[in-house]
Formats: sequence, C-alpha cells, structure tokens
Amino acid sequence: MNLSLHSLAGAALSMTLAGSVAVAQERAKQDHTKSFTGIAAYYSTDYSGRTASGVHYDPTKFTAAHRTLPFGTHVRVTDMKTHRSVVVEVNDRGPFNKSRVIDLSLAAAQELRMISRGLARVTAQVEAPSITPASNPSTR
Repeated sequence: MNLSLHSLAGAALSMTLAGSVAVAQERAKQDHTKSFTGIAAYYSTDYSGRTASGVHYDPTKFTAAHRTLPFGTHVRVTDMKTHRSVVVEVNDRGPFNKSRVIDLSLAAAQELRMISRGLARVTAQVEAPSITPASNPSTR
C-alpha cells in the first residue's frame, strides 16, 4: 500500500509539473501577442542610476520601463505620427505617471525623433518572450 501512495504522489507531481509548463507556455504566447497603445515619454537627459532590474541605466542602449512586462522582453515601439519604430528591451519599472504606457531610453527616443516633442503617441507590440537581454536596436 505504501508503494501505491508513493506512485500516486509521483503521478500527481508529474501532472502538476506538466500543468505548470503548459501554463508558462501559454503565458509566453500571450506576452508575445500583447500590444498596447498610449503615450510614451523618455528618461531625462540628467538621469543616471540603476534600473529596477539592477543594471546601470545607459542612455545609449535601446531600453524601456514598463509596469508589468518581464525584464528582458523585447517590444517594438512605433511612433504613430512619424511611423518610425524601434525595438527596446524592458529593464526597468514604470512609468509612474498613469497617463503613460512606456518610458524609453534617450537612444530610443532619439531614434523615434520624439525629443523635441517630449511625449509621443505610440503603439507597442511584444516581439518575443523574455529569454536573454540584448538591447539591440531594430528600426524600420
């Protein structure tokens, strides 16, 4: 009888792990199809310090702050006025202003040519689930 309980516990653990993997795969799929529209801002030219992920903010990298996307997630941000786009890597939390959907690094804002405007209406599409940091720009 003890062997049966042990086998039953092992089977239950296997089913739980399989279920967890399925949930993780579904979440990755959902993140990959996530898109949003709203107002983007960019980090002040005076800002220096660490991001929420623990890395030092580098204004020359294509990075961004988002409230919920996992660190390492790549997001294509497109300026709705200029139709320019850039791929950024989420490595910080924010924006803390509720009217904004994403904060961009200085390099990303320059690539979108939004510096003189300060804010830009954007659409954003998750490019890939978070796997490894890269911070490589990709523009259209």
